[in-house]
Amino acid sequence: MDYGLPRAEAKEVGMSATRLNRIAPVMRRWVDNGKIPGVLTMIARAGKLIHFEKIGLQDVATEKPIDFDTIFRIYSMTKPITSVAIMMLYEEGHFQLNSPVAAFIPAFKDMKVYANHGDAIIDAEREVTFKHLLTHTSGLIYGGDWVHPINDRYREANFFKGGLEDMVKELGNIPLLHHPGDAWNYGMSTDVLGYLVEVVSGMPFAEFLKKRIFEPLGMVDTDFSVPEDKSDRYASVYEPTEDGGIQEIANPPVSSGPLSFFHAGGAGLQSTAADYLRFCQMMLHKGEYNGERLLGRKTVELMTMNHISDDWQPLWRTGCGFGLGFAVVTDVAESNTLGSLGTFSWGGLASTTFWIDPAEELVAILMTQLIGENPFHAQFRVLTYQAIVD
Repeated sequence: MDYGLPRAEAKEVGMSATRLNRIAPVMRRWVDNGKIPGVLTMIARAGKLIHFEKIGLQDVATEKPIDFDTIFRIYSMTKPITSVAIMMLYEEGHFQLNSPVAAFIPAFKDMKVYANHGDAIIDAEREVTFKHLLTHTSGLIYGGDWVHPINDRYREANFFKGGLEDMVKELGNIPLLHHPGDAWNYGMSTDVLGYLVEVVSGMPFAEFLKKRIFEPLGMVDTDFSVPEDKSDRYASVYEPTEDGGIQEIANPPVSSGPLSFFHAGGAGLQSTAADYLRFCQMMLHKGEYNGERLLGRKTVELMTMNHISDDWQPLWRTGCGFGLGFAVVTDVAESNTLGSLGTFSWGGLASTTFWIDPAEELVAILMTQLIGENPFHAQFRVLTYQAIVD
C-alpha cells in the first residue's frame, strides 16, 4: 500500500519508538471496553511516516477488522479541503476575501438578521463576504436544541434534498443568527463555499475537487461516494447506547444512499488515513506535495493564522483561534495540552481528527467512526507529543 510518505524508524526523526508504543494500549482500552469499534492512528514527522497502527473493527456485526485502507466518513474534515479549493480560486484573482458573496449568489442579497434573541428581524448591517464564510463569522449556523426561531427554520428546511443551488437558496431565505463579522458560530458557511467553488470555477464542485486536488495529490480513495468495488473497505458508523456500548447508525447524517453523501462542502467526503495524510503534507509544506503545488506559500500562511477575536473560542477550544478553514493554536498554556503555537487542525462528526504542527514538522491523524464524545482525541495528542525526544 502507498501511504503517501516513506516509512522510517522513529529515532530517525527525533521520536522514541518506546514512547510511541504507549499509544496502542490506550486505544486498545477504548476498543476492548466497547466504546469505539476500531481506530487507526497515524503520525508523520519530517516527511517520514513513523507510526501507523490499526486496532479493532470496521464493522462490529461482521467482525471485519479495521485495515490501513479502510474508508471513513470524514464529515467536517471536508471543510479544510473545501477551504483550500476556494483559496485556489482566490489565488486566480476571481474575488477578494472581502468580496460580497451576493455578487456570486443572488440569494444572499439583502440578508436579514434575528435581533433581540429572535423576537425581531432586521436588515444585516453588512454583507456576507468570502472571509466571513471561511472564518465561520457569517451568521450561518447548523441549528441546535436551544430555543430560538432560527433553529425552527433550520429544522424545517431540507438543505440536502436537492443540489447545492437549492441549499443556498434556502439559506438565503433564513435570517442570520447575528450580523456578519460579529461572532463566531459553527455552521453551514463552508457548505456555501462549496457552491461558490462551483459558481466561480464553472465546474461541478465534486469535479473541481477531483481534478484540482485529489488527482494531483494522489488521493485515490477520497470522494462523495464509495465505488461498489471498494464497498468492503467502507467502515460502519456508530453511536453510544444508554448502557455504555455502541450501536450502528443505519442512515448516517448527510448520506444520500448506503455508499454516497450529499456534495456538501462542509461534511460530504469519505477518505482514508493515507489519503488525508497527503492533504496534510501539502498544507505542512506550504501548498506543495510531491512536486504538485496547489497553493502559494503566502496563501497557506494566511489560512493558518488566527483571524478571529481572542474572545471567540471555536467550539469551546481554549487557547485556539480560527484561520481560513482551520482551528489555530494561539496560546499553548491556555489550550491545556501539549503542542505548539500555530498548530492547525479540525475534526469530523464521526470522531475523525487531524492536526498539523509546523514547528515540529508533524502531522497526526486519528480515524474511527463514532458520532459521540471523543476524549481519546486528547489522549492521542498527549501520547504523540510525549514521544518527541530530540
